[in-house]
Order: sequence, then C-alpha cells, then structure tokens
Amino acid sequence: MVYVNAGNDKGKTGKVLEVLTEKSRAIVEGVNMVSKHTKPNAKNPQGGIVKQEAGIHVSNLQVVDPVKGGATKIGRRLNDKGKLVRYAKKSGEEVK
Repeated sequence: MVYVNAGNDKGKTGKVLEVLTEKSRAIVEGVNMVSKHTKPNAKNPQGGIVKQEAGIHVSNLQVVDPVKGGATKIGRRLNDKGKLVRYAKKSGEEVK
C-alpha cells in the first residue's frame, strides 16, 4: 500500500499493481485514471472509451505504515536473525 503525496490524486492511497523500473514509475490501483480510446476487438467487441490507471512517478509515492496507517519513511536494519529488512520509521514495524 502506498500514499500519493503529490499531483491531482494527492491524499489517496492504493495498492501497487506494477512497478516500471526503467521509467521510475508505478501503477497504483485507482490512482491517475486516464481515458483510453479502444477499437473494437475480440476482448471488447463494442470498443469505445475505457478508464484505466496510468503510471505515477515513484517520487510522488510513500509507503503506508502497516500499524499506524498514513505515510511513513522506510529504514533498513538487521533483524534478530541477522537479515537486512525494511521497517517503517513511524511505528518501527517491519514492512513486507
């Protein structure tokens, strides 16, 4: 889950569907909706205008704290097993 901290959808939260690493963008569920005009095809025989999510730059996103909710920064530390893990700086909880 991520929080959008800039742009037209500022304040919304959503689940990350896909990350486009070469363009530094992410596709977030319900955020940055665009209208795409489609020709009739086998999947959509009617054709027309379809609403879908477009990419949003990763600098405009923050991870949502798993315990307290809301945006938080992410840190890295060694856990009790000696493995490097990400954690939410707000609550100290590990982020999956």
